[in-house]
Amino acid sequence: MLKTIEGKKLSDEIKAKVKKDAAELKGNGVDVGLALILSGNDLASKQYFNSILKAAEKVGINVYEHILSPDVSINEILNLVNSINKDERMNGLLVFFPLPHRVNARRVVNAIIPAKDIDGLGAVSVGRLAAEESTFQLFHDDLHATLTDERRILSVSNFLPCTPFGVIRLLKYSGVTIKGKNAVVIGKSLATGKPLSLMLLAKEATVTTCHRSTHDLAFHLKNADIICSATGVRNLIKGDMISDGAVVVDIGVSVLGDGKIVGDVDFESVSKKASMITPVPGGVGPVTIAMLLENTVRSAQRSELLTV
Repeated sequence: MLKTIEGKKLSDEIKAKVKKDAAELKGNGVDVGLALILSGNDLASKQYFNSILKAAEKVGINVYEHILSPDVSINEILNLVNSINKDERMNGLLVFFPLPHRVNARRVVNAIIPAKDIDGLGAVSVGRLAAEESTFQLFHDDLHATLTDERRILSVSNFLPCTPFGVIRLLKYSGVTIKGKNAVVIGKSLATGKPLSLMLLAKEATVTTCHRSTHDLAFHLKNADIICSATGVRNLIKGDMISDGAVVVDIGVSVLGDGKIVGDVDFESVSKKASMITPVPGGVGPVTIAMLLENTVRSAQRSELLTV
């Protein structure tokens, strides 16, 4: 029987813990702060911005909004990032993409210090993931069981990319075994596809990464136990392309002209063959936001311990 993997329950549990931790920090005189930088007129980015804003306020995290003009210069953005890096009120910084076409996004992301790179997309964070120096965070429950809270917090000097980490957390929460499975990741972006492939490898799946130059996508999908798609191409995956019982995680987001949000998967046909599937919206998205908030509080906790 098909199981729809909704992200709300896991998201609510993570946010409840975040709210508790934020309240404890506030009781110790520490206000948790999150800086958001939005530039341009991308509809999906604006919706994401508003979702994070509302979620942060509900869990007691102060939000510092920076809405920039679409014609902002690279120097203006870098100066703002450097200012936030030094501002003790802000424990995390999230930059929304896409940035204006003339702005080098990697320069902006790499300007964020690792301790505030809560989305884990800077070169230091991604490099530590690739070198398996930060993959211990993937074994979330084991980490909690073997380390004291203080040691756990201090051990996190950088963060894993939130969307792929959210996928791993959601699969585990849904009872999906990753070890030994054949996993196909569609998309090789630094934000999602590439780090997700690395995380699945760390969890001992056999991983195939597909992308726009992959020939015969269906050939690779037919042998997959777990399929994760993050391309933003509507209806890229159809039911006749997957095997019976596959677990399908739809990470793609496309905003239609009427404002409707859809994913990469043709839900109607794929749901007839998959054993589990995430909806869009309501699947990975809520967990990603919860992960961002969790990382922000962890950053604040670490800063507090280091200054004691």
